[in-house]
Amino acid sequence: MFGTIRHTFELMKMSWEVLKLDKELVAFPAFSAVGIGIITVPFALFFFAIVSESDNDFVLYLTVFIYLVLISSVSVFFKGALVASAITRLRGGDPNVGSGLRHALRHIHELILWGIISAVVAMLIMLLRNLLSRMSDLAADIVAELVQSGWDFLTFFVVPVIVSENTGAVSGIKRSFEIVQTTWGRQITASFGFLIVYILALAVAAVPSIIIGLVYWPAGAAVFIVLAGAAVLVIQTLEGIFKAALYDFATGAEPMVFDRRSLENAFIPA
Repeated sequence: MFGTIRHTFELMKMSWEVLKLDKELVAFPAFSAVGIGIITVPFALFFFAIVSESDNDFVLYLTVFIYLVLISSVSVFFKGALVASAITRLRGGDPNVGSGLRHALRHIHELILWGIISAVVAMLIMLLRNLLSRMSDLAADIVAELVQSGWDFLTFFVVPVIVSENTGAVSGIKRSFEIVQTTWGRQITASFGFLIVYILALAVAAVPSIIIGLVYWPAGAAVFIVLAGAAVLVIQTLEGIFKAALYDFATGAEPMVFDRRSLENAFIPA
């Protein structure tokens, strides 16, 4: 566990060095957050006004599915822009927000299709969890987590593949698995985990917020929202840079700043 935490922070440090060269990369997760927020507001109003008053499960699931499709498509599009920009920088280029958006727009149909596929899978996992929870909540959580983890592993490189290899969303799944399998082998597990980074960042953001909140709690809450939001945007950007570097390494390139040994050990024998 401690090895995973140490390795994660090593990778974050390398990603940070890249981010310092192109601070504008943070704009892509910010755009994504704004887009998801714009979509969420009307859906939340619709849900509480209509769906919550209905006993029709079909209406509920349909509403959730449409919402998942929309936010997934927005998220994937801006991830594509971020990864494309990061790959450009890692190969010695000088990207900007405009070039990243233009690159993503050239692949928008496949990125949106991938967003739809991701939403379908998320919905199926949700339904599976609900079905299994009738027998056991613990079993439902375990199975759903295993399926989600397997899917995340299988599709780890789909976005980089789409924006770099002009590959479709469906064939990108196969290509993603091939990249992982060819570079690191079959029975492997990730030696990195960004959840601990998020937890620590939120804990750090909470300290000044609590202090201010003791004096005036609305101000403390506002400070936490700002600090936590900024931290999440930066970490999401670092994740995108890391994924781009790992993709470049796995496809034979030499991403700048990143240590080859750290990338080789991103996945280890299970």
